[in-house]
Amino acid sequence: MTQRAKRAEGLRQSDIRRMSVECARVDGVNLGQGICDLPLHPAVLAGTAAAIEAGHNAYSPLEGAIELRQAIAKKCESFNRFRCDPEREVVVTVGATGAFANVCLSYLDPGDEVILFEPYYGYHLNTLKLIGGEPRFVTLHGREFDINFDELAAAFGERTKMIVVNTPGNPSGKVFTREELLQIGELCRRHDVLLVTDEIYEYIVYPGAEHVSPASIDELRECTLTMSGFSKTFSITGWRLGYVAGPAELVEPLGLVNDLFYVCAPTPLQHGIAYALEQVEPSYYESLARDYLGKRDFFAAVLQEIGFDPWVPDGAYYMLADFRALSFKDDLEAAKTLLEKAHVATVPGSAFYRGAPGDRVLRFCYAKPMEDLEKAAQSLRRAFGGR
Repeated sequence: MTQRAKRAEGLRQSDIRRMSVECARVDGVNLGQGICDLPLHPAVLAGTAAAIEAGHNAYSPLEGAIELRQAIAKKCESFNRFRCDPEREVVVTVGATGAFANVCLSYLDPGDEVILFEPYYGYHLNTLKLIGGEPRFVTLHGREFDINFDELAAAFGERTKMIVVNTPGNPSGKVFTREELLQIGELCRRHDVLLVTDEIYEYIVYPGAEHVSPASIDELRECTLTMSGFSKTFSITGWRLGYVAGPAELVEPLGLVNDLFYVCAPTPLQHGIAYALEQVEPSYYESLARDYLGKRDFFAAVLQEIGFDPWVPDGAYYMLADFRALSFKDDLEAAKTLLEKAHVATVPGSAFYRGAPGDRVLRFCYAKPMEDLEKAAQSLRRAFGGR
């Protein structure tokens, strides 16, 4: 038989996807994958239906429909606090995951090093591996996920090409502060390294934290590529719409790579989101964070009741929880037991860590309708105790 390419050796289904399959098998509540199965905003539906009726069904330009790029540029200026030219500094991609693949393919040669903060998002790590990049890990410490800047500085080397900052983070929920970003950016400038940010959860930030886009900081603008999208904001994870914004000279190759691998993101969906971005009121984004705050606090209390120690996040909609007070051997056994006894799917912590503390935590996703969270809570209480 034909031997597979070395880059594909060792590839396997992610634990996130695997737990979703197992959850469907037992007809359980999926708190593993960030599916985000919440109602859509009416403007998203109306704009997309109108786009299809209007015949926006052919390929868009390789950079994306100009109407969406203009809406993204407007949003970046008003919300993210940086300006970008929709003609030359924005590329619409097939999700933020596609955005990251485009960046890696455009800027990494085999053996080039990329700094990842741990806990990391598995798709970032595995995309790097597939392309031939070498990850350099910098562990975030404690429940606040603090950065040791001596450790970070030591991670930069001659082959370091980029650093990835996911803020708010998956799975940590960490929201990087302006001061942290300034220090990261100073190291990037000193070593001529690209700062790549994944800001897909940018609107889901809780009281006491503030989302700061590195590109909004004058000193970092020229070395930053900003990735984001609409999956989490509008609960359309299956639509696969994202984007990259940055200085024209950095963005230029991304459109060419995007064309080669994807041609374009789905055209009518691009027009639908362009319409929604113009129509949705600021109160929608405020209510989005407020609703998730209530779900976060509700589920943190449930986890405490049954013996977990939740690490309450500052942003996004995931929660890591320590299970050492319970009798599980490791994270794989813990995830399996919750699925079998309570029909609740989670993700083992080892999907996000190379070792400890991943072997003693699970990740819970609370991007669900409240009735699903209450159902999961009842099942967990029955299986593990609690009121």
